[in-house]
Amino acid sequence: MSEAQAGKPRVVIVGGGAGGLELATRLGDKYGRKGRLDVTLIERNRTHVWKPKLHEIAAGSMDIAAHEVDYLAQSYWHGFRYRIGEMIGIDRERRQVLVAPYLDAEGREVTPKRSFDYDVLVIAVGSQNNDFGTPGVAEHAIKLESQADAKRFHERMVNACIRAHAQSSPLGEHQLKVAIIGAGATGVELAAELHRTTREVVAHGLDQVDPQKDIRITLIEAADRVLPALPERVSKETEKLLVRLGVNVLVGAKVSVVGSDHVSLTDGRTIPAELIVWAAGVKAPDSLKEIAGLETNRINQLVVRPTLQATRDDNIFAIGDCSACSWGDRGNVPPRAQAAHQQASHLYSQIPRHLRGEALKDYRYRDFGSLVSLGEFSTVGSMMGALVGGSLVFEGLFARMMYLSLYKMHEHALHGSVKVALDTLARLITRRTEPHVKLH
Repeated sequence: MSEAQAGKPRVVIVGGGAGGLELATRLGDKYGRKGRLDVTLIERNRTHVWKPKLHEIAAGSMDIAAHEVDYLAQSYWHGFRYRIGEMIGIDRERRQVLVAPYLDAEGREVTPKRSFDYDVLVIAVGSQNNDFGTPGVAEHAIKLESQADAKRFHERMVNACIRAHAQSSPLGEHQLKVAIIGAGATGVELAAELHRTTREVVAHGLDQVDPQKDIRITLIEAADRVLPALPERVSKETEKLLVRLGVNVLVGAKVSVVGSDHVSLTDGRTIPAELIVWAAGVKAPDSLKEIAGLETNRINQLVVRPTLQATRDDNIFAIGDCSACSWGDRGNVPPRAQAAHQQASHLYSQIPRHLRGEALKDYRYRDFGSLVSLGEFSTVGSMMGALVGGSLVFEGLFARMMYLSLYKMHEHALHGSVKVALDTLARLITRRTEPHVKLH
């Protein structure tokens, strides 16, 4: 089965993350509404949440219902088509994307195996954590790669607090202990958020739990400092704050095995834990590895030229975390939301040029630095890292406002100014009448 509309150039975007959804929305608004392009977004989830917010969902400090974007509604409002499913292959000769059957939670088929014709294909399937083959990770650790992962962690966290409150016997060694493996942005932000939200959960009547004595968060990092990708001063300030909050920070600690209730380190230490999160390493999905004969690197990213075209096919582009785009002598463009946003904006102007047979302009990554939110406690970061050598380090309220502005830029790209303003006002109002932490 092939789905397409005759007479219009067909743009198929696979992956509805930050870059893919922004690109589909902008192309749909300008060209899809006017019937000049047939734009289709293929995504296996029904709703979108900005990936840097997953740690807040996991900790319970953000209500997902107030922030998720319904793909079907977004496509209706913005002139593109949303089709549910997961890409399982590409037929480059016929220019078709192959999509697996979609099954519901009970295993019943919702949509059959399908194919979608394209003139331009954009792959934007994002990334996932790389467990480097560490034993026990798949069985016992939660990876914060999706909304489902974040919801599952949050439910287990709340249940752990309720269980500890209700039991009459003393707490076990591993109970109410969380081990977070990987002290990059996700791990650090989750540790800070959990410090607050676990205490807020037990404050709602679970008085048999002593948060100071019973709740323990351990952050484990193989490198010699937290946030190893950021300037050293940012790392030092962040570690000081985490230690001040009571987080047990272990650096230079490599994980050998993840068990059901503990983490074993290569130096022989054992960290007891009821909840284990793996937040270390990044790679593109395994399904991309040498897909359709396209060039991929060792972490499954599609290798692209400066135009963001695949090295072996002019009609296939890749953006975001799944794209290996050169950044000169600094390696590849880092897997950050700002890169996906920039690449989506670049392709928005270049895809029409490609369809007209015109030469494409090269994409150039602009590094605006990095920001790490430590919840209500602080925000730290480095601004304009590429322009000033990473020497401009800032924190506090200004950094917090910059962090929030990144999310507002994403919302603005999807919804426009009026809806963003109204949604922000609505969240401020409801926040005054609801718990500041999700309790279920």
